[in-house]
Amino acid sequence: MPDAVPAAPVPAAVPVLDPAVAALLKRDPAGLVCAVVQQHDTREVLMVAWMDETALASTLTTGRATYWSRSRRSLWRKGDTSGHVQHVKRVSLDCDGDALLVEVDQVGAACHTGDRTCFDARPLPVAAAGPGA
Repeated sequence: MPDAVPAAPVPAAVPVLDPAVAALLKRDPAGLVCAVVQQHDTREVLMVAWMDETALASTLTTGRATYWSRSRRSLWRKGDTSGHVQHVKRVSLDCDGDALLVEVDQVGAACHTGDRTCFDARPLPVAAAGPGA
């Protein structure tokens, strides 16, 4: 398996998350919140990633999607190495505070495989059930 490409550094002046926003977050044991990423105009789900407070603060203040890479154990701003940038249009917190919806304008592929979305390559069969099935 080839070595992972190192993430480009996130700018040094990373902002601090507003304490009022931080208080709303329900983090997993690693301090992360799930981020569902969606194309803002078509509503297409592009990918799922993870954010810590620093990634969320950077996303909210720069307008560029920044995530926490669990495999690299570091921040990464989407598009810094690939050119497949995510310009953030809106970020919403779900009713439980444990997931974020990040609405973006995606430039290029969202998935590291080169697919438009991370959900293009592996559709699973679903048995027909329910009304009208």
